[in-house]
Amino acid sequence: MSRPCPGEPSSPPVTDPHRWWALMVIALAQLMVVLDATIVTIALPSAQRALHMSDGNRQWVITAYSVAFGGLLLLGGRVADLVGRRRTFIAGLIGFAAASTIGGAATSSGMLYGARALQGVFAAVLAPSALSLVSTTFPDPKERGKAFGVYGALAGSGSAIGFIVGGVLTEFLNWRWCLYVNVPIAALTVLGALTLLRDRPGNPGARLDVRGAVLGCSGLVAIVYGLGEAQPRGWTDPWVLGLLTAGAVLLAGFVWWQARAPMPLLPLHVVRDRDRAGCFLTMLLAVIGMFGVYLFMTYYLQGVLGYSPLRTGLAFLPLTGAIVVGSTQISARLLQHVAPRTLLVPGMVLASSGLLLMTRLTVDSHYASEVLPALLLLGLGMGLTFMPVFATATAGVAPQDSGVTSATVNTSQQVGGSIGTALLNTIATTSSAAYLAARPDGARDRPRMVAESIVHGYTVALWWAAGIMLLAGLVAAVMITGRAPKRRAPAKAAVPESVS
Repeated sequence: MSRPCPGEPSSPPVTDPHRWWALMVIALAQLMVVLDATIVTIALPSAQRALHMSDGNRQWVITAYSVAFGGLLLLGGRVADLVGRRRTFIAGLIGFAAASTIGGAATSSGMLYGARALQGVFAAVLAPSALSLVSTTFPDPKERGKAFGVYGALAGSGSAIGFIVGGVLTEFLNWRWCLYVNVPIAALTVLGALTLLRDRPGNPGARLDVRGAVLGCSGLVAIVYGLGEAQPRGWTDPWVLGLLTAGAVLLAGFVWWQARAPMPLLPLHVVRDRDRAGCFLTMLLAVIGMFGVYLFMTYYLQGVLGYSPLRTGLAFLPLTGAIVVGSTQISARLLQHVAPRTLLVPGMVLASSGLLLMTRLTVDSHYASEVLPALLLLGLGMGLTFMPVFATATAGVAPQDSGVTSATVNTSQQVGGSIGTALLNTIATTSSAAYLAARPDGARDRPRMVAESIVHGYTVALWWAAGIMLLAGLVAAVMITGRAPKRRAPAKAAVPESVS
């Protein structure tokens, strides 16, 4: 085991009778954070109509959350190290609930975007503390493994629960309750944290790399905003090009500063490892396509096929089930015996095949024969991908780097989601507009033509998503050359202490 940080007790009592209840409190908080990424997706069509969002701007309901979350995760881990995990855990819960209340009461699209960004800020504080508390609550390696199994299962089910709960709340109440629901969850979790969680003192030696956080997050925001503005302005517009260029310069500045910062958010030696860098890039590219599917299929099922929000949520369950099967029943069993890319490359090919099937959708498609097979292929492929990426990225990491490594994997996931949503939404809306403009108004039935233009935009974006998935497979094949974990030396990494 790694040595304890100065000022901390060596371990909490292993016989603490409340530790498993404490785990439920921690997992509930993480469930809320994960759930919020999908619960709002189901409610988005209703929120768009209520707040009069344009098709080009609607993606900010999703990307405002993921950009703030991903851009500040590394800083959130440092905050937990500095002031203590229990304190930041509780502060994150209270802030998340407050931001959710503001979002639920939103009277304009800008107010909702701001509330979602604020949710992301507090999620970036909350998530690192949650995982750190699991590791400190269960110092015994055997119990710790079981605890992380329970934690992972509950947190991993968040997307499926989000789809179903979002459908129920939107259909029987209204879309605002998809945000208000976080308030009672957070209140219950705060009470549990005050009662059950043991306080862990902060590390007085930790320092916040504020300059790094500003450079990194600003760069991501500029790029995502530029991608979103390409739809109304065009890709060659000076404002769009300026935003994309500024984003690239800011991210380059982030890398430059991380090489010089006394306590960097992202020590560069973490990403210099070939396998680890390949995992980060594979995750980022894979999630670009994944988040595009969440957005487009929600609108396709509700807007084109006429599904209710609840039925839409249930329609996503096979996708989640396939991810679970691919991860727990295939990847988890085979990864001990085969090299990671032996799973990653076929996984990306399967996921890309599912996306290619979706490009054949029309206004008259049927769920069972055309949507369901595509979702199953996509889910199975992503299940084959997620588990090897996390296992390979964190294998053999020194204890002092385990937290930042986990943070970087999760940052890749959130950044990929925000870029993918903005980029693919822009491609879809631009293609729809071009399709409609190329056809005279009176040539055919206008409502059907509009529906066909919308589906055409989705399919064009899905072609791009499929290509990006194949690129992720190529990256995995070329960059990730590690052997099967069973053939490696025992991992040196401690349980991640900083992030989820």
